[in-house]
Amino acid sequence: MQFGIFYEHQLPRPWVEGAELKLFQDALDQVELADKLGIDYAWEVEHHFLEEYAHSSAPEVFLAACSQRTKRIRLGHGIVLMPPPYNHPARVAERIATLDLVSAGRVEWGTGESASLAELGGFGVSVQDKQPMWHEATREAANMMVMDPYPGYQGKYFSMPCRNVVPKPVQKPHPPIWVAASRRETIHEAARDGIGALTFAFIDPAEAIKWVGEYYDIIKSEACVPIGHSVNANIAMVGGFSCHADAEEARRRGLDGFRFFGYALGHHYIFGEHLPGRTNIWANYERARDLLPIARGGAGAIGSPGRARGEETGGARAVHRSGAQAQAANGAARRSRHPDHRRARPPAGQTGVGRRQDRQLRPRQRDERAARGPAQAGQRRIVIETPQRWGWSRSVENGESSLPLAISLSRQGIPAMPPPLAGV
Repeated sequence: MQFGIFYEHQLPRPWVEGAELKLFQDALDQVELADKLGIDYAWEVEHHFLEEYAHSSAPEVFLAACSQRTKRIRLGHGIVLMPPPYNHPARVAERIATLDLVSAGRVEWGTGESASLAELGGFGVSVQDKQPMWHEATREAANMMVMDPYPGYQGKYFSMPCRNVVPKPVQKPHPPIWVAASRRETIHEAARDGIGALTFAFIDPAEAIKWVGEYYDIIKSEACVPIGHSVNANIAMVGGFSCHADAEEARRRGLDGFRFFGYALGHHYIFGEHLPGRTNIWANYERARDLLPIARGGAGAIGSPGRARGEETGGARAVHRSGAQAQAANGAARRSRHPDHRRARPPAGQTGVGRRQDRQLRPRQRDERAARGPAQAGQRRIVIETPQRWGWSRSVENGESSLPLAISLSRQGIPAMPPPLAGV
């Protein structure tokens, strides 16, 4: 296994003067330290308009800054939003190649679509089209980094004439491709496309082992026809990390941040009613904090060193509140499981691969949530939805769940959850 740090640039309110400046400068310092400590990866998300949850809207700029303060750590886009209304494929190819050049070949190219209506609506991306947009744009951006010249393309979601897209990346044929894969089916899809899977570790170990095994079985089969020009056979799982000799101190530093991460994710993706520039997610979280369950999944490295090694049970889950996900360990990149795929790039001379022809893309399954009645007067009721779309299958009332995504609270004046957002 290899390990990394993962940044959303989480910034709960209230926002004092200079808060964002400190957030970014602290993150740069942390990546520089991680490089010196031997951490393998630094991952940075791309999100737009998701206040408090993620202030990382230009990851290529942050990662370029990281490249000049580090020597060996790999710099991962986790992820680039690939539908063309977000980023034209030619601009993606140019930026990835340039970052690979200034970092001397240290880029990991994560890709994805986004699922928040704030982002989709802000850029005019339809829920129905975002997955085929991703597929078309990712395939063609990879071609642009390899072909000299790029012959042009007439597609459903973008078109361009013949051009030589420059510069070309250091890593040949292109940097390793990954995709955000938060459901079992999307992990299978990543394997069929011959690319790495970036997912959350909010599943139990037995389930994780099964998913990983299925992924590598597909990678080794004829069902794997790479979307790019090389195979990247790896899985990276993001989980909470806050380690201290005193387990209580580790929880004190990490618990609120990790729980707020889950709450803010739920606010923007599942249950929140958001007024741009006005909604205070942190204030809502503080009102709900004592009613939220303690999440189990994804937090195996929260507590003492023994807890982090799996020698203890119990413990809390973490990401420091003001540190975005600076303490979130990415238990990243299971390399060397299969010798023929142990590197993110193929062996020399094995850059040519078959292309998938006329493949029917399967639409993403939509969640079906049963309607829940209101709580009786004076009764405290917590409903935790763990939608199948995210790879979790349980709905838990007044108990533990892998992540507090959709929360319906009554009592103490906490607003109830509105109906689920269509298409999320």
